[in-house]
Order: sequence, then C-alpha cells, then structure tokens
Amino acid sequence: MFASLTRHQVLWYLIAIVAGALIGLGLPVASSVAAAAITPCLIALLFVTFLDIPFDAVRDSFTDMKFLGAAAALVNFVLVPLVVAGIYVMMPPAEPFILPVLIVLLTPCIDYVLVFTRLAGGDHVSLLALTPVLMLVQIILLPVCLWIILGTTGVGLIAPGPFIAALVIFILLPLGASVLVRLLSRRSTVVDRCVQSVSGLMVPLMMLTLAVIAAAQVPLIASHLWELGGAIATFVVFAVLMTCLGAILARVLPLSVGQGRALVFTAVTRNSLVMLPIVRAITADGIGPSTVVAQTMVELVFMLLLVRLVPRILPDTAVSENR
Repeated sequence: MFASLTRHQVLWYLIAIVAGALIGLGLPVASSVAAAAITPCLIALLFVTFLDIPFDAVRDSFTDMKFLGAAAALVNFVLVPLVVAGIYVMMPPAEPFILPVLIVLLTPCIDYVLVFTRLAGGDHVSLLALTPVLMLVQIILLPVCLWIILGTTGVGLIAPGPFIAALVIFILLPLGASVLVRLLSRRSTVVDRCVQSVSGLMVPLMMLTLAVIAAAQVPLIASHLWELGGAIATFVVFAVLMTCLGAILARVLPLSVGQGRALVFTAVTRNSLVMLPIVRAITADGIGPSTVVAQTMVELVFMLLLVRLVPRILPDTAVSENR
C-alpha cells in the first residue's frame, strides 16, 4: 500500500486537498477542528523529514557559502523584493488586500518547503541549514521592504514574536526530537527498527496535512472569493515568475542539481502560516486573513505541480558549467 501511495503520491495529494476542501465546506465544525490540527500535523511531518536527514550533512551545509548566498542573499532578499515591487506597481492602489499580499510574498517559507524540496529530489539538507538565516533576515527586512515599497509607518505593527515562535515550533522542536530519537536508536534495536520504518509514513502524513489545511482554510477563501480574484491572480503570477527565475539561476550559478532544485522551491514558497496571525493582528478578520489563506492554497497546488516539474526542468544531468 505504501509503495502504491509513493508511486502515485502527487495524485493522492490532490485527492487529499479536494477531500479536505469538501469536508471543510460541508461541515463547519470539521473546519474548526482542522484549523487546530494544522500545527501538530506540520510538526509530525517535519519530524519525519528530519529523522531521515544525516546531521553531519547539515553541519557541512553551513560551510557552503555558495548556496547560502544564492538562496538567501540573492533570491529571497534581492530578487523576490524586486519582483514583488514590480507586481505592486501593477496592482490597483485601492485594493484592500495589497498589504497582506506584500507581507506574505516578502517572507520566505521555513517549514513545509523542506518536505516538497525533498519530494522533488532537491537538497533539503542545505535548505534546512539555511532556515535560521531566512527567519532572522526576514524579521529584520520585512518592515524595511514594506517601508520602501509603501512608504508607510504602519510597518511598526509587525512584531518579531510570531517569527520566533514559528522557528521554535516548526524547526527547533521537531529537529530536537528527531536528534533525540536518533541518539536513542543507537542504544535500542527496537527504536532503530521504528526509525527505519518511519520514512514510509511520509506520504500518508503529507496527505493528512494537506487535507487538514484545505479543510481549515478553503471555507475562509470561499467566504471572500469574489474579493480575492486579484490577489489569487497575483499569487499565481508570482509563483510562475519565481519558478522561471529560480530555474534560470539554478543553471547559471555554480550549484549542484539538488541545490538548484532547492533554490527553485525556496524562491516560490512563502511564509503564509506564520504571516496569518500577523496579518490578522494588523487587518482584523476578513479580507486580510483570507488573502493569506488564498496564498497558502495557491502555493500548495503549485508545489504539487513543481514536485513533478522541477526534476524535468533540472534533471540529474543538468549540472552548471560553472560548478
């Protein structure tokens, strides 16, 4: 059964999203329960991901300045702000979703990007080593980028608390637990056997996580669907642009194929789950949170496409000439 799930995983992920959306729309109580289940599901998913990572490789990744510079400095904090500023110029100035759109697009993802990168054969280990840098720099630069683009003092409403909480909950907690289990597996054959079999849970856990997110968030999008047309189109345009630009840079820069694939995923994925409480605090309930939720759903569908598309754009033979 697990082999069948793995072989057709993208199809099963789409089925999970559709099933979750239908449950959320049909059962309001289920939507509330699903919203509370998102964080535990993500923690479990990331725990299983981290459990498969050789942590000596994580240590070595910190010394790879080529990838750190390409993914953090160049793509997420130079190229993405320029693209977002260009998109902002094209947006109607009176749209109420402008601030939430800018907030979510300017902040790179630190959680499930690792899972999707791994599914596409990307270097999720190097990306894991990059997460503290991405989190710290986006805390510092988000108010600066908003001030440059909007010229407003309202950016002072953005506090670092949710960023730090996300780093602890989604990275440090599952990472620490996986290290502890690894240490225990060296002393217990029972724990070691459990560790060896856990990787088979990746696809079911991803299906559960996608279904839970869809059940919790699709009803919120549905309640503001007509108002969100422009925001949804913006998110699609951003994802397409960053996929193309990320793929071009992956071929031009002196990176391995795995790092190139990781570069594409970190360019496209955004920190929507962390941004949701920040946007809710700034805009209250309504169009602001719905905008962030819409970005999550657009991104999840796009990630499923990229899991199949990125290995074809950057096949194993596509090694940069500059490497």
